[in-house]
Amino acid sequence: MNILQLDPWLAPYEAAITKRLELFAEAKSQMVPPGETLASLCNGHLYYGFHPSPEGWVYREWAPAASELALCGDFNGWNSQSHKLTALGNGNWEITIPGEIPHGSRVQLRLRSQGRELRRIPLYCKRVVQDLITREFAGVIWLPPEPYRWRHQGFIPQEPLYIYECHVGMSAEQATVSTFSEFTVKVLPRIKALGYTAIQLMAIMEHPYYGSFGYQVSNLFAVTSRLGTPEELKELVDTAHGMGIAVIMDIVHSHVVRNTREGLAEFDGTDYQFCHQGVRGNHPAWQTRLYNYGKAEVRHFLLSNVKYWLEEYRFDGLRFDGITSMLYHHHGLGVSFVRYDQYFSPETDTEAIIYLQLATLLGKEINPHCLLIAEDMSGMPGMCLSHAAGGFGFDYRLNMGLPDYYIKMMKQKEEDWDLGQLWYELTTRRPGEKVIGYTESHDQALVGDKTLIFWMADRDMYTHMGKEDTNPRVERALALHKMLRLVTCAVGGDGYLNFMGNEFGHPEWIDFPREGNNWSHHYARRQWSLADNPALKYNYLLHFDRAMLAFLAQEGVYGRPSHCLLNNNKRRLLVFTKGDYLFLLNFHASQSYLHPLPKSRERKIAFHSAWQRFGGFVEENVNAGLLRLDGVVVDPRTAVVVKVT
Repeated sequence: MNILQLDPWLAPYEAAITKRLELFAEAKSQMVPPGETLASLCNGHLYYGFHPSPEGWVYREWAPAASELALCGDFNGWNSQSHKLTALGNGNWEITIPGEIPHGSRVQLRLRSQGRELRRIPLYCKRVVQDLITREFAGVIWLPPEPYRWRHQGFIPQEPLYIYECHVGMSAEQATVSTFSEFTVKVLPRIKALGYTAIQLMAIMEHPYYGSFGYQVSNLFAVTSRLGTPEELKELVDTAHGMGIAVIMDIVHSHVVRNTREGLAEFDGTDYQFCHQGVRGNHPAWQTRLYNYGKAEVRHFLLSNVKYWLEEYRFDGLRFDGITSMLYHHHGLGVSFVRYDQYFSPETDTEAIIYLQLATLLGKEINPHCLLIAEDMSGMPGMCLSHAAGGFGFDYRLNMGLPDYYIKMMKQKEEDWDLGQLWYELTTRRPGEKVIGYTESHDQALVGDKTLIFWMADRDMYTHMGKEDTNPRVERALALHKMLRLVTCAVGGDGYLNFMGNEFGHPEWIDFPREGNNWSHHYARRQWSLADNPALKYNYLLHFDRAMLAFLAQEGVYGRPSHCLLNNNKRRLLVFTKGDYLFLLNFHASQSYLHPLPKSRERKIAFHSAWQRFGGFVEENVNAGLLRLDGVVVDPRTAVVVKVT
């Protein structure tokens, strides 16, 4: 097993790792007969739900504890007696409805279970809408007369993997909920111009509470109606592909909303159809329900959901949310992962591990180029190793410890920053695994925290961001913002991620409409005009981000191995190499240094965080005064990259 060769410290747990692989192989063999593939069998969405038939429509549902099911809606005047389903056995129900049900018709399921009459949304609805007056949700029959015609075929994600994390709903400057169509027209061109090669879309699956950021899902097969139609989402993906941009979806299989009328937590009237019972079925911190990954029907449902999003909407990858919560019975709450035995203890949920291994296997069967990203803060060994190597099969793990460390730095005095620890956080990986590096994602921008720029500039951002304005706190914030982004993008991961707007230092935090803020959208939007205004310093940061990505990609710097040459806390210097490039970062507040350079035929400054177009004092393409025979001058709070050949 390669995992043991890569990490000898795992040797005491060889038996546990072997057992995991055996259980994975057993689960796979139970699902996949010889000669078949997992992808050919995970088709719940093609059997259940609403499908045209020669007689009209056929509708199937899985509700094992129900004693009676009836479909009602616009098509039958909401009559709960006229269209009852027939039991097929094994919890399956079916009805054939003669004639036409118009596209866009609203439907609900009336269900009897254990003497109770319940209202539910059909599980496989592709669209769910909320009545603006009653606030009640209903499923929608969705079969447009003209299916979406894809323009771009066979898209393959580009490298380097620069991910722009997006929430479509808050992507408008106006205090409103933006749409897929508006995002496609107004925001995608920005992302392309900046040089990002992928977007990661949050809050795509239907969720009843907007303020959950899309993480309390109710309807797994429905595109959230707040943002537009399924076809408008396809247009977004298709347009991105035409721009060379991959589209990654945030998929939430780690928990499900408690809501019963519009969710699946108690779909058939029991609390155990999809979820665990009792304490194990309830997340103590998120107040949500937890799936039973050991149940064959639940695995098939979730795996069919993976296939649905990858095939129906042609997503290029999936970012699996909340994996740490899945992996452990304690959900990682209040746990510091400091010992290997914590990964192989009774607290580890083997059933969830098997499900994740099946999900990654399925993703690669559907699309060998599928990008699979794990949000795991525990550091579970093997997360991003292949199944054959003893791993989970993900391509990347989010480097979640790095942004957490940046916040820790923000709470310290600048002179107390430990550059050795910073280098450790930037470069530490599980052996053989790849990570996505980032200074901050949406997590660090939510209410209760601050963006990096807001940590450093604070209230002075409100009054001193004019280019003609001089303010020491703002100047310090801009300088360090650029330095931390450069070092993160250069060595913090095998891919890079940024949350929309943070590249130009978007002010303040994110706060979705809620009772506590009078249901305001004021902080759930993006103020693009700040970055576009040539009179404001946000414009400097925008130019820096674009130039940084282009430099690292075009010069072939990104992805090369890095070697630390100097890490000096007293002098506040961090120096490392990547290929032919020498990176020098001076975190000192007031001291410049002349750093020696190796003898070579050619030496030139390739990139400088203090170039004038980035709001600095260095004239671009002029090396005199900085590049000398005996070395290079590195000024306070600047990052200099020298090409040495």
